[in-house]
Amino acid sequence: MAHTTQIAVLASLLQQASESILEMLQTARKSNQNRGFLRSVILTELTPLFNEIKQYNYDDEHLDRQREQITALITETDDDGASLCNCSCSSWSHLWENCFSWLVRHIKNNNNNNNDDDCDYFDEALREDLNETLEKLREIIEVLKCGCVSERRGVCGVPEKRGFTVGLEESMRKLKAEVMRERDGVSVIVLTGLAGSGKTTLATSLCWDQQVKGKFRENILFITCSKTFKIKIIVERLFEHSGYRVPEFQNEEDAINRMGVLLRHIGKSSPMLLVLDDVWPGSESLVEKFKIQTSSDYKILVTSRVAYPRFGTPCIVLEPLNHEDALTLFSHFAQLEDNYFSNFQNDEDILQKVVRGCKGSPLAITVIGRSIRNQPYEFWLKMVEKLSQCRFIFDSSEELLKCLENILEILEDNPIIKECFMDLGLFPEDQRIPVTVLLDIWTELYGMDDDGIEAMTIINTLNSMNLANVLVARKNACDVENYYYNNHFIVVHDLLRELAIYENNQEATEHRHRMSIGMNEQNGEFGLGEKQRGFIAEIFSKCLRWCINKQMPQQIHARTLSITIDETCPSYWSNMQTAGVEVLIFHLRAKFFSFPMFMEKMSKLKVLIVTNYGFYPSDLNNFKLLDSLPSLKRIRLERISVPSFGHLKNLRKLSLYMCQASHAFEFDNFKFSEACPNLVELNIDYSKDMVELPNGICEIPSLKKLCVTNCHKLCSLPKEIGDLKNLEILRLNSCTDLQGLPESIGMLSNLRLLDISNCISLPNLPEEISNLCGLRKLYMTSCANCELPSLFSNLENLKVTCDEETATLWEAFITMIPNLRIEVPQVDVNLNWLHTVN
Repeated sequence: MAHTTQIAVLASLLQQASESILEMLQTARKSNQNRGFLRSVILTELTPLFNEIKQYNYDDEHLDRQREQITALITETDDDGASLCNCSCSSWSHLWENCFSWLVRHIKNNNNNNNDDDCDYFDEALREDLNETLEKLREIIEVLKCGCVSERRGVCGVPEKRGFTVGLEESMRKLKAEVMRERDGVSVIVLTGLAGSGKTTLATSLCWDQQVKGKFRENILFITCSKTFKIKIIVERLFEHSGYRVPEFQNEEDAINRMGVLLRHIGKSSPMLLVLDDVWPGSESLVEKFKIQTSSDYKILVTSRVAYPRFGTPCIVLEPLNHEDALTLFSHFAQLEDNYFSNFQNDEDILQKVVRGCKGSPLAITVIGRSIRNQPYEFWLKMVEKLSQCRFIFDSSEELLKCLENILEILEDNPIIKECFMDLGLFPEDQRIPVTVLLDIWTELYGMDDDGIEAMTIINTLNSMNLANVLVARKNACDVENYYYNNHFIVVHDLLRELAIYENNQEATEHRHRMSIGMNEQNGEFGLGEKQRGFIAEIFSKCLRWCINKQMPQQIHARTLSITIDETCPSYWSNMQTAGVEVLIFHLRAKFFSFPMFMEKMSKLKVLIVTNYGFYPSDLNNFKLLDSLPSLKRIRLERISVPSFGHLKNLRKLSLYMCQASHAFEFDNFKFSEACPNLVELNIDYSKDMVELPNGICEIPSLKKLCVTNCHKLCSLPKEIGDLKNLEILRLNSCTDLQGLPESIGMLSNLRLLDISNCISLPNLPEEISNLCGLRKLYMTSCANCELPSLFSNLENLKVTCDEETATLWEAFITMIPNLRIEVPQVDVNLNWLHTVN
């Protein structure tokens, strides 16, 4: 009992001394006379503890070895305590380690030797006090091991503030609001954008803001990370910056532990802001190591090309500059004065042309602005010509090319993601790319799953890396959770699109995985060179190309071929050899189009994409040519008028988007089951002339997915729809004139999803729908006028997603249908997708 009381007394003294020492160490870090401060205070604070240690030292045989050392530390101090404070840091550390180990040993012995009566006295409160004391001692030992306190070196100080910035005001406002928000504990803020978009500039400006400095004071740490960072090196810089002797870490774990102690000390005096600049993808673990729990407000600002959604924290994205800000930035770096513009009176928009050629990239504006500084008028004209005629903006500056090539370094360890990114260069500039197109391509080229789970993971990764932007035209409750992406699009910045094309073209023609033809006059693959030449040289090049193409066939080795077509087709098409092409993409800007004859020999073709970018549908002829393609599995047509279908015996997926196909479906003796006997998925979206489904569609036993959406003139379904025994998904959403569902729908035993959202003319659900024992998901948004059957005898585990009004209709069946779930999702109205691509 007495022994226990003595331990408690010593623990209390250790606790008080620990708190005093921690406070002194913290104060001493800010003092210009550290040693004098320690001499005047530490001896007074530690005297009671030394006396107790001296008493227990003689009572405990385990401390005999340290007795001489402790006695020397106590007795050798003079009146002003100089010897005490001039002792080596290792001696102090050793002393505290002795106290620590002694207390731990006595606690263990006491727990082992106490009887039940003793345990009544040695209660839980004493245990907690001792544990808290031990934790304090641990911190003291770690700090003392680091060495004596000295002035800060500023190794992790904030870089100098950039002299001129533009276009960062709104992002600065958002970022500052997040940083200034009071919040106990640690929180992570991510600032992301393309390389050269101004992330470091904005982070630096934030740290120099007077309000930010007023809140965090000296506790602003700025660390620039690298692709091959070493955590031990970063921790060493933190110790040096904080004024401590840099310790020798035994391993990475030791460095992380000591960093935790250091950061907790730094954060005790005031809130702390840690900036981790240029964190590379895949380095989330680095950020996690800095997430030390503190009692004060601790903010970690991460700047990266990646959004890091896993942190679930605020993410601020730096967008390209608008034209006005781009002009201002360019004028600054080009050092344009008011009287300088007198040279441009004959061509007022020459400056506008140069700036537009930089595509809103601060990096491109800076590099090109400096290169054109103080140059004569003729040099400007040459730059305008270069920017307009070069295939890539990179051709105008090797420095710019080198900077932008670093963007792709983040994909070096992910070859499939890099291939997918480069596929984005196959599509025209300033056009949205339907996600469903990419799903079809990547499923066949890279063996991804049919549902698009792997493809969407890659798309989301590209989005988080700021290499692409995902837009959702209309958010429906059933889309993402059921792998339906007809409303999802990808937008690629012009600079990134050019980078994808440039990177692809670095390979020799015979080794390229993808090839684009006819994107513009300069993009033809069969010329003298890649850069634009003078007028005479260009005429000579075209003549030579015509002669060569007339005499010898053009061999295409790429797996993917993208062709842009205008009113006239190239003469060399007849000589093209494309037998190895697996994906063929046509971008049409013509009212009429016929498939070229070279397609007859494309025995490996798996995916065919035809997109018309005109306002009116393009008439497509010669469709029967596709009959000779044995490997063709997927076809997607957009804004196409199809006069007739051939016999596509191996086709598994057909997608018609904003197409006119009713004439083909109504053709004499046409049966869809004969045209596509092995079809698995049929998607018809936004068809203006679709009144009824094609004849024979119910005679395709392999059909599993039938999606007829936004077809406002569709008024009925075939009575034989129940013959589709393998049908699993039936989507009819936004078919506003649909008058009813046939009774045979109850025969679809494998149907697991039915979507009739926004079918506002649907009067009721047939009684037979209760026979759909496999139905698990029913979507009925905006169907409040649809009358429900009186009984649902065979349904169970059904999830109904609808609006509030429709939900009231289903509430009466909660007790009737086992495990019925009714969900009313929040309406998300978003028109951002309508904006023009930047």
